[in-house]
Amino acid sequence: MAKCPLCGKPLDWGELIEQMIGEKGSEMRELLSDRERFLSAFRGFTFKCPHCGEEFYGRNLPEKEAEKVFELLNEFNGSIDWENGKVRLRLNSLLALDTMLEKWDEKVKGKR
Repeated sequence: MAKCPLCGKPLDWGELIEQMIGEKGSEMRELLSDRERFLSAFRGFTFKCPHCGEEFYGRNLPEKEAEKVFELLNEFNGSIDWENGKVRLRLNSLLALDTMLEKWDEKVKGKR
């Protein structure tokens, strides 16, 4: 799971995406329709840690998780409340579940 590159505390992916929505506004809808544009914007975006208050670039966060966040936001209709700029999904929980399922698949395939 993503951690602040400065203080090391865990980050909530929902809060990170909400920071992007707050800054990018309506452009965020367009970014979520194109994986490469989203990842490019994500890498260059300046996030603020809710714990230590320091700023850091998205490129300092795990890109594999950012890719999964993109997929989750696009997979579930209504995942974002655009009027209020809030993410409705529990992204960290979904990412943890996805990781557990991947590891389970690897374990099962290894036993065959």
